[in-house]
Amino acid sequence: MAALRYAGLDDTDSEDELPPGWEERTTKDGWVYYANHTEEKTQWEHPKTGKRKRVAGDLPYGWEQETDENGQVFFVDHINKRTTYVDPRLAFTVDDNPTKPTTQQRYDGSTTAMEILQGRDFTGKVVVVTGANSGIGFETAKSFALHGAHVILACRNMARAREAVSRILEEWNTKYHPPPEKCRIKMFD
Repeated sequence: MAALRYAGLDDTDSEDELPPGWEERTTKDGWVYYANHTEEKTQWEHPKTGKRKRVAGDLPYGWEQETDENGQVFFVDHINKRTTYVDPRLAFTVDDNPTKPTTQQRYDGSTTAMEILQGRDFTGKVVVVTGANSGIGFETAKSFALHGAHVILACRNMARAREAVSRILEEWNTKYHPPPEKCRIKMFD
């Protein structure tokens, strides 16, 4: 280690660089674990990053995984006629830490407006929705109305706007059964 430090090779910017005395190994089923030779311990998490990893994909062409008489996994490179205890897939590991979804990642393209507004009360709020007679505009207007908001439908066609209002009120009455005064929808000629 002193020789590496003298040569300036002990300092690295890589967060995956293992500290001195550590070794990266794999299990038979591809999970990566770390051996600390100094303390004679093993652990699943990377000693610096705390991440868990697993190897990705199959062995490269010409490689085979074997087990010796002690149960130790080793790898045979039939092309170059070599044997090693280091998994050749270690260069292609993937993080196995499940990430917690952030607010921006919680919803996707199949999420409905009702799911997004679930548990929220918009009583006393005024919402103007353009294109509210069809598509995304209609679903947004309906969702806000069913969550207590005062919704103003901004539509080009009054006949379609009236139809949208009646569809929203119909859903309000069939699903929620409170008086329709709570569902406030306005149209302007």
